[in-house]
Amino acid sequence: MPDRKDLGLLALRLGVGGVLVAHGTQKLFGWCGGDGLARTAEVMEAMGFRPGRASAVVAGLGEAGGGLLLALGFATPAAGAAAAGTMAGAVSVNAPAGFFAQSGGYEFPALLGCSAAALGISGPGRYSLDHLTCHVLDRPWLIATAFTTSALAAAAVIKRRMAVTAERELAEEEELYE
Repeated sequence: MPDRKDLGLLALRLGVGGVLVAHGTQKLFGWCGGDGLARTAEVMEAMGFRPGRASAVVAGLGEAGGGLLLALGFATPAAGAAAAGTMAGAVSVNAPAGFFAQSGGYEFPALLGCSAAALGISGPGRYSLDHLTCHVLDRPWLIATAFTTSALAAAAVIKRRMAVTAERELAEEEELYE
């Protein structure tokens, strides 16, 4: 009888990974009803992510690439960390609207990010490419390195975005007084 935990991890990896792939390919290619790279770059720039095109590419790759690797169960720590870091940026955008998605909040990206992080930390289970490759890209040191790098990068991106949006708000206030 198959191990239920391994089947559960497979189901979670396929579900979370599939959603992330769909979300990322919307940004990168305009698939699944998305805007594509050019429009996503404009939106990212308007949200304070600079430069917009590079931010759109990195976000799309973090979602689509991280999601694909999670679904396959390959390089799981790096995949989970990349997706979680990308979702941290999305959470920062939606946080002012509160928690719940119905009001534009961060509920959905937080769930994706936490799920990706949990998979990256727990490992992919037996039904995965990591298992087939004797976990060569699923080592404890990789978990620490991937999550530390992702957290530092996400913090830098969010800090930069906050500075850009604060600068923009100050300029708009100054325009009002002129």
